[in-house]
Amino acid sequence: MADKRKTKKRKEEFGEPVESEKPTSEEYAVAKWLKANVPTKKTKFLNHHVEYFTGTKAVDALLTSKWATGKNPIFTTRLEVTDYLHLMLLHKLFHRAKKVPVSEQELKGKSKKKDAEKSKSGDEKDGEKSQASACEGKDTKESKEKEKKKRKIRLEMHMEQVFLDTADAYVWIYDPMPWYYWLCGALVVFGTITVCMFPLWPATVRKGVYYLSIAAAAFLVMIIALAVLRVVVFCLVWILTLSRHHLWLLPNLTEDVGFFASFWPLYKYEYRGPGSESDKASKNKKKRKKDKQSDDEADDKTPLLAEGTGDSIQPADTTTDPVGRNDEVPSQEPETKEEQPDVPTADKLSESESENSQRSSTDRDFEMVEPGDIEAGDTPNQNT
Repeated sequence: MADKRKTKKRKEEFGEPVESEKPTSEEYAVAKWLKANVPTKKTKFLNHHVEYFTGTKAVDALLTSKWATGKNPIFTTRLEVTDYLHLMLLHKLFHRAKKVPVSEQELKGKSKKKDAEKSKSGDEKDGEKSQASACEGKDTKESKEKEKKKRKIRLEMHMEQVFLDTADAYVWIYDPMPWYYWLCGALVVFGTITVCMFPLWPATVRKGVYYLSIAAAAFLVMIIALAVLRVVVFCLVWILTLSRHHLWLLPNLTEDVGFFASFWPLYKYEYRGPGSESDKASKNKKKRKKDKQSDDEADDKTPLLAEGTGDSIQPADTTTDPVGRNDEVPSQEPETKEEQPDVPTADKLSESESENSQRSSTDRDFEMVEPGDIEAGDTPNQNT
């Protein structure tokens, strides 16, 4: 003991930090009260799920506690509270952490993973559910925008372990063991001891345990038999009715529910023949697929029709040309050409293409093209 006191005095004289001691019972009581009354948040810290609180909220809570307003207060001002909490920090009841903002690259990586998972689950859903999700798309977009506005952070260890009356994060190290943990542990120990001493039990008790074990085994066999029976009944009804009638006995028997809920309801009947809701849903799916295929085929055919019969699709603009074009053509051509049959030539084709381009510009039926593509398209007409 004397050696320890001498080492402490030497460290204090030379300015070396004194080693932290164990917290007192009073500090344990304050830590327990803080953990119950100060709001905490959960997060991951070094791959561990932890709880943390802010310094200002802890100081505000302690100023209203019995240790600051009682007969013999330990602290009365904010400075005294911060000093007391600093001692608790040195006694390893909690430690200071540093808030680090999460980068956009990490957020984008997480969002891509979530989108991929959603797309996989969306392909497996029915058409009706997809419509409902489309209606709810607006709400999800708004919620995503709100999440983006919020600042996302993660915690890292702070190099300066000091308690300050600021908004810094302090992670709880103090994690008291609940009383029922001790009770369950004691029951497990006594239970193992009593089971090991089974030969020393009275004869009547041993008989009772024997009958109870037989009853438990019979109950397990009964549940297995019921599970097999319900499958057999379902298969028979399904085959005899050509998959129109679905009958399940004890439908919740193998579901993840409570003990009593697994035996209720006693049966579940569903009709899936013509005229049922499932049949209507399947028909609606087929109609939607056909409509989509027809729309895709129409989109593929429309550009081909526009290229082959441009004059038939787009009507001539008579408002911009008051004089008929058919009257101008015979006046410019000689009389000998009237007797000849109309044979399409390269000049006529170029004129029709130019007319179609003019009409498309007036009708606002145009396509955005790069300037290099326009020059490349005009060169064949110039050569002709």
